[in-house]
Formats: sequence, structure tokens, C-alpha cells
Amino acid sequence: MSLELSILSHLVEGLDPVQSLRAISNLGVKVKFSSSLGEEDQVITEMIATNKLDIPIFTLDTGRLFYESYDLLQLTTSKYNVKIETYHPDPSELQEYSKHHGMNGFYKSVELRQRCCEIRKINPLKLALQNTDIWITGLRAKQSSNRSSLTKIAWDETFQVFKFNPLLHWGVDELREYIDHHHVPINPLHTKGFTSIGCAPCTRAVSVGEDPRAGRWWWEQSKKECGLHQH
Repeated sequence: MSLELSILSHLVEGLDPVQSLRAISNLGVKVKFSSSLGEEDQVITEMIATNKLDIPIFTLDTGRLFYESYDLLQLTTSKYNVKIETYHPDPSELQEYSKHHGMNGFYKSVELRQRCCEIRKINPLKLALQNTDIWITGLRAKQSSNRSSLTKIAWDETFQVFKFNPLLHWGVDELREYIDHHHVPINPLHTKGFTSIGCAPCTRAVSVGEDPRAGRWWWEQSKKECGLHQH
């Protein structure tokens, strides 16, 4: 099937997240959902599992995640009886990075941090998305100023795939209401001020009034993105 952005956009127009996920899954093309185990992704996992949608789920294990994230991964697969495929960084790339810059070399410069993200996230994601037509994510427009101009479906030039964001227009209240109503398991760190959770060395809790992504790479003044989602 030949996909076009205008056709995909029209397909999901006016549909709620579950309806749009079902429509995408019924297209007859290769669709994958990437979960970072964040609140939004946990909601989408619940939607896919409870509605028995034919959408494979995968996650990236960077090797530096919080132990709470690993516990949540195990809890999620058990609760919903779903398989979540895990992709890991290339050990030889990690060894080379550590040899020249140390395990925590990412603190030294933006360039070294971006290289670490490339090894631990971007390269495994490229592998995961090989031969994929549509990549589903849990991005929301209100997560940060960098994401405010996102559209529900867009072409991702970096990974050469259509990216679909079913929860794009959801606010925090709508998200939390769904989590509470459906008893969706979430990372306990969210209750301790961690609004966005990534690798343990690169994530801290945020204070009241701070940008939700201020806790990611807090020692930098640059945009709070790792390169997975270029806008």
C-alpha cells in the first residue's frame, strides 16, 4: 500500500485515540509503537492491549535507566500479557565511547551528550524501525515548547517513517483522568517530581512551575531533546 500524508491525516481526523489506533492498525502496513514507559506511553500500551490491536510494542533499554523503569516494564508486560521487544545499544560503540570519554563523558559537553544519546537511543531506534511504515509515539503538544507545533501525523525525515501521535492534543488532566480510571501502572518516580524520565544520570525531579522537561539534561541550556524527536 502506498501511503500519503494527506490520506493518513484524513483517516484519523475526528477520531479518538483508540479509534485512530484501530484505523492505523487496520491499514495493512507495518506499524510499531515505541514506549519509553512514560505516562503517555503507558496509556497507549493499555489501549493497544485491552483492545487487542495488532500493533507491536518495543522499548529502548539504554543500559542506564532507573531501576523503577525496569520494574515498570516487567509489571506492564505481566498486567497486560503483552510482549514488549527491547532494543539495546551496540556494546562496541559503548566501549569505544567509554574508552575515550569515560562512562559519564556526557557531562563534559553538549556534543558528547548527543553522542551518548546517539549510541544509546538513536541507533537502536533506527534498528527497531527498519522496514516500518508508521511509528506510533506518545508525544503531546503540551509537553514542551519544542513540541507545541507538532501535528498528529507527520513524515519523519530522520527515520524515514510516518510518525503518528494519537495523544497529541491531550492535556495533563485528561491524561491523569485516564490513568486513574483505567488503573494504568505508572513509574513511581512521577509522584516524586519526575515529570519526564530518561536515563538515571541525566534526569532529575523538577520544581513547581518549571518546564516539564527541565529535569532532562539539566546542566545544559540547549533544547531538551535527545534527537529521537526532531521537529
